[in-house]
Amino acid sequence: MPKRKSMQDDACPVARSLDLVGDRWSMLIVRDAFDGIRRFSDFQRNLGVAKNILSDRLSNLVAEGVLEVQPASDGTSYQQYVLTPKGESLFPVVVALRQWGERNLFADGEPHSLLVDKDSGAPVAVMLPRDHAGQVLTPLNTVVKKIPAQ
Repeated sequence: MPKRKSMQDDACPVARSLDLVGDRWSMLIVRDAFDGIRRFSDFQRNLGVAKNILSDRLSNLVAEGVLEVQPASDGTSYQQYVLTPKGESLFPVVVALRQWGERNLFADGEPHSLLVDKDSGAPVAVMLPRDHAGQVLTPLNTVVKKIPAQ
């Protein structure tokens, strides 16, 4: 299978982001890391992904600074994968994807997992982009300032 074209040098932040975490396995690994999964075997078992694909995605996420490898916290000879601050900053992205999926991919009343506040047990409020004054923004209120072609 041919390797896909890298978007690492693209002027668009969305393209660069998708180049790193845009395939389903990478984003699901990040999701699972937020849920406390740390070991290769646990990622593999939870995701059901082939070991070679998991190894590739974990290596890439480590190389790009989203995850870091540490000795296992239980003192065994295993290693664990832990989110870095760069990885932790993907939390709003995962929440936004979750909330979009809840609104658009489930029938009314269809059961699904729910993200809740640990302390109150209340569902996490819907995330919406806001301007500097706190007003909700829509695509009609925004414009992308593109870099002129050279």
